[in-house]
Amino acid sequence: MAMVILTLNCGSSSAKYQVYDWDQKEVLANGVVERIGIEGSGITHKAKGNKTEIKSPCPTHKEAIELILKTITDKEVGVIEDMSVIKSVGHRVLHGGDKFTKSVVITPEVLETFRSVQDLGPLHNPANIMGIEAAQKVMPDVPQCAIMDTAWHQTMPESSFMYAIPREWYTKYSARRYGFHGTSFLYTAKRASVLLHKKPEDTNVIICHIGNGASVCAVKNGKCYDTSMGITPLEGLVMGTRSGDLDPALPFYIMRKTGMSAAEMDTALNKKCGLLGITEKYSDRRDIEVAAAEGDPLARLSIDMEVQRLRKYIGSFMAEIGPVDAIIFTAGVGERSPIIRGASLKGLDFMGIKIDMQKNEWSFTGNAETCISADDSKVKVFVIPTDEELVMTEDAYALMKGNYDVHTKFTYSFQSPDYVNKAREEGLKKDIAKNPDLAKVVVRP
Repeated sequence: MAMVILTLNCGSSSAKYQVYDWDQKEVLANGVVERIGIEGSGITHKAKGNKTEIKSPCPTHKEAIELILKTITDKEVGVIEDMSVIKSVGHRVLHGGDKFTKSVVITPEVLETFRSVQDLGPLHNPANIMGIEAAQKVMPDVPQCAIMDTAWHQTMPESSFMYAIPREWYTKYSARRYGFHGTSFLYTAKRASVLLHKKPEDTNVIICHIGNGASVCAVKNGKCYDTSMGITPLEGLVMGTRSGDLDPALPFYIMRKTGMSAAEMDTALNKKCGLLGITEKYSDRRDIEVAAAEGDPLARLSIDMEVQRLRKYIGSFMAEIGPVDAIIFTAGVGERSPIIRGASLKGLDFMGIKIDMQKNEWSFTGNAETCISADDSKVKVFVIPTDEELVMTEDAYALMKGNYDVHTKFTYSFQSPDYVNKAREEGLKKDIAKNPDLAKVVVRP
């Protein structure tokens, strides 16, 4: 009988999923249910090279997960015969506080811990919990596992994760740096070690996960040493709609001037700032790059501000962790924006980072690992497409089998030099057909 691992990533009004055939090591299907609890809900399902869209009422996450299971077992568009082949479910959980250093099988006690820290992730944790509870009702006999964005960062020393605040705020209210994008950092850090022909424990890299949300992670001896996001995903880089670093007094100043409430300010800092706040109209880097090329001064300014903040973090993290083997770019913008990558590393030869601007232009794909540093650069620069779903899948499988452990004592399939992502190999052929120069920068272990 086939062994299938289902992974779920539940947001406040959405539920993303992936169906993975463990024996064949390939993705059978993926998709998303959107507008949960809102009129017009439905599923977008991708399998066998085809995309299917089905409208269906989903007042709660329970109906959404039922819709996912109905779709993946459908005789026409489904990919499995029945539910019996699903042996484990992996759930992405944004915030585990400081209670977890690795993925876990979900028990009532674990779920209660997620509830106790949901104030730290008010936009995501309640939805994550709803998704877990819904999956437990629909699949009561299948092991449910939690893969937390914060777990990777639990190796940070106190000097990295503590804030300069009254000690009581930490002891009573758990106020500290947690960091996010941990699953992405785990994958890209392990892949970087493979490309560098080093053991993870001998590898120092700085990873730039640049999407709508963005953060940087300093990895020392294969473990997280520091990261740019804080107690929430608001701190750090200039992001699509998040401010990133600013003077803590600024919100109070604006609140006094405008009469804004704390809730309104929280919304503004998370949803109305960043690139959107600077340009007044764009949060998507693709729109910004087009506008900047057409002479929009605010679009140009937003790029300058974003890359300057990124350079500051790269420089400060290099000072923290010592000799660096490589700078890594990942996530949507990191994988597909030569402009952001090039501007953030330009002129850093004195730090041993020498980017090849021609290679950088050629690297535009989510289907291959590329090297965009000059041949004589002391520090390598890699673009490594992330694969958070694979980490979730492997964690869920290992937890089900009982042989899982913290990442420093566990070996993933993608840590092998022989690892191949079948779907990406097919996608790469199409990308090279469109852009033959891409083949010149693709790097193999």
